[in-house]
Formats: sequence, structure tokens, C-alpha cells
Amino acid sequence: MLIKKPSDVASSEITPEQLYLRRREFLAAGVAIATLGPRVANAAAPAPVPSPVTPGALPAFTKSPLSTTTEKQTSLEDVTHYNNYYEFGTNKTDPAENAGSFKPRPWTVKLEGELAKPRTIDLDELMKMVPLEERIYRMRCVEAWSMVIPWVGLPLGALLKKLAPTSKAKFVEFTSIVRPEEMPGQGAPILPWPYVEGLRIDEAMNPLPILAVGLYGKVLPNQNGAPLRLVVPWKYGFKGIKAIVKIKLTDTQPRNTWNILAPEEYGFYANVNPKHDHPRWSQAKERRIGDFFKRDTLMFNGYADQVASLYSGMDLDKNF
Repeated sequence: MLIKKPSDVASSEITPEQLYLRRREFLAAGVAIATLGPRVANAAAPAPVPSPVTPGALPAFTKSPLSTTTEKQTSLEDVTHYNNYYEFGTNKTDPAENAGSFKPRPWTVKLEGELAKPRTIDLDELMKMVPLEERIYRMRCVEAWSMVIPWVGLPLGALLKKLAPTSKAKFVEFTSIVRPEEMPGQGAPILPWPYVEGLRIDEAMNPLPILAVGLYGKVLPNQNGAPLRLVVPWKYGFKGIKAIVKIKLTDTQPRNTWNILAPEEYGFYANVNPKHDHPRWSQAKERRIGDFFKRDTLMFNGYADQVASLYSGMDLDKNF
């Protein structure tokens, strides 16, 4: 039996303290552990592992001029089989193993709040509102690992302009779907469901964020957030809410899920700031999936030229 010393444990293997405590509460309550997935003895046979890319073709898309990184892209195998998606389980391999029965179509999105044109719209109609673009981003997660992913999606700012926000719109709140019958992780009180995230309106209107509907030129796989997820490249990965069913513009700051669960560890802004350590690990270094050595974490994940002005005068150590 190999027992790792604290210095040997990668930050990506560390369970957040609040999640660990919730797991203990879950087990103590005697909730059926089989709902967490096929790894549990005597559980139902696992759902078939979905193919790396969901069958189907995207509408025509163009390469965005904002796809400026020349870094080597992460392999499709890693992008689709090493994921954080607690709705399907807490291990990195759980989403690919457990997402096969999730049904991403048909799909509608509720658009509400401080909008001139609130509505509930089919995803296909939503995708026709603004052109699709391919953007290659460095996507990071708080556990200090990173990937380079060629996403295909709707520029969020362009979409919001089409919806005509009112002058009261100060924030954008995103809400994910709740389907415990298809998402086994939602059968446990791991997080307060549904998952909720938010951006300030000027962050959302920046040219960089997209609502992703695909990757590597194909329809978004279930385990990566199908059929619609948020991608904000200068923020930590937990901001990338998946399976979005509601977008609401509001005049008050949303209470995003991880900030509700552990506010001392996960702030609302979640800007990539290597100078602000997580309470239990340093964020000064990151490891690119596939690399052996770590590299320095870049301020705003390397997008400082495009977004630093959004936070002029803010204390980014407090507003983390």
C-alpha cells in the first residue's frame, strides 16, 4: 500500500474541504451510495461510455480572430475523459463514464430578467441569433491543471446585445439543469443543485467569453457540458457552468454555487490571479495536461491585455 506524504500529493488530487465534509454528511445520512455511479459494489451496470465526440454536425462556423494562442492543443482523449463535472460524479473520469444516458436534445434556454426581449427559446434558434466562432483557449481549473481546447460557440457579448439588456442589468446569472435521473451525482448533496454561476455585465460583454456548443469542430460531448456551457478564459475553471437552461440579467450580484459552499475559498470573480493562494495550496504554478513539469501561472491566464482594464482600481486579492 502506497501512502503519500502531503508533499507528494498533487493539488489536483485534493478534495475541497467543504466537499469532503458534505460527503461525510451524505454517508452518515444513509443515502443510497449506489447513486454515485458504477464504481460502487453491486451497483447497476454502468452506462456505456459516450464516444469522445457526440454524433452530429455543427452549423458552419468561422475561426475567430481572438483565437490567438499558438500553444499545442490538448489531446481529444484528455479533453473528453479528464473532467470536473460533479453532476456525474466527483472523480475526473466519472463524467465520461456516467454521462452516456444524458439527453442534450431537445433543449430550450430561458432568457429573463432585465431584458427588452425575455423569452424561452430552442437552442437551435438561439444558435441562429449570432454567428458561431472557433476560439482556442487555455482553460484552467483551480486544482492547478490546464488544457488548451478549440471551442466552438456563440460570442456571449454579441448574444446579449441581441437580447437588448435594460439599463438595470448589472450582472448575468447562469443556471444549469437538474435531472438526477440522468445525472447520478445530483442524487447526493455534494453541491446545492442546480449549479449557478455569474458574471458582471461588462465581463460578459467582453469579446472573449463564449457559450460553447462544440469542441474540435464537433458537437459538444455530454461530459464537457452539452449542449451549452460557459467558457470564460481568464477565470478559474469552476466558472464554466455546464448544461445551461437559464440566463438571467439582474441588478444584483448572483450567489454562485462554490461561493455559497465555501466563500473563503471560491470568490465571485475567480479571476486567474497567481498571487492569491487558495487557502490550502499555492496557485503560482500550473501543470498542463500531458506535461511533466509545472509552469508559471499567468495573470488572467495570459489574457491581461484584453481584460485587465475591467478590474482597474480593484483589489484582486480581496476580489478573488
